Amino acid sequence: MFLLVLYIIGITAEAMSGALIAGRHKMDLIGVLFIALAAAIGGGSIRDVLFEHYPLTWVAHPEYIVIICVAALLTTLIPRIVARLEKLFLVLDALGLVAFAVIGAQIALGAGHGVVLVVSSAVITAVFGGVLRDIFCGIVPLVFRKELYAGVAIITALVYYGLCKLECDINTASVVAVAIGFVIRLWAIWYKISVPVFSFESPESSSENPNKKSGKNSDENSDKNKEQK
Repeated sequence: MFLLVLYIIGITAEAMSGALIAGRHKMDLIGVLFIALAAAIGGGSIRDVLFEHYPLTWVAHPEYIVIICVAALLTTLIPRIVARLEKLFLVLDALGLVAFAVIGAQIALGAGHGVVLVVSSAVITAVFGGVLRDIFCGIVPLVFRKELYAGVAIITALVYYGLCKLECDINTASVVAVAIGFVIRLWAIWYKISVPVFSFESPESSSENPNKKSGKNSDENSDKNKEQK
């Protein structure tokens, strides 16, 4: 029940944030619903297919589709109000992230998989919905832009896996893992903790930049000389 409530909160928040992003890209209502669905249940669908967890979650519970579509359509009616609740949505998104991670870990662990696949299932469930949303909108996924997002899902999954291996009660393991992951995510948001960024420029591109800069400087010098004359 605990995870179910967090799951519904998570898919609702993802649906509304997805609808806002679709609106910024001027999509019609079909596009809004598609992006909202991809953001909310895309990761879980990919997980279910990869781990042969049938029926898919939204097939077994079609009411989730109704919740997502209602949340997305509501967002189109009050977009400015939703946009002003950015901090609230960050908190709800953090809750959804860790809840998705624990659910993904539960499914893989229940299938008898080891730690690597348990963590993979958690990350796919928690992150890939947002990846699909951003790809469909033509932007670089947020998770690939130094946000401490997938890392939180990994930590949450590892905590849950470790507690289960210590023979803790499933509900206790879920609550502890969610709490730890949630605190870490809020800590990362508050202190702007991020993953190191890898930046590389090829020698060709770096050699072109000085020429452009020198050309710009020479143009500026010629303009100054003209003014002096």
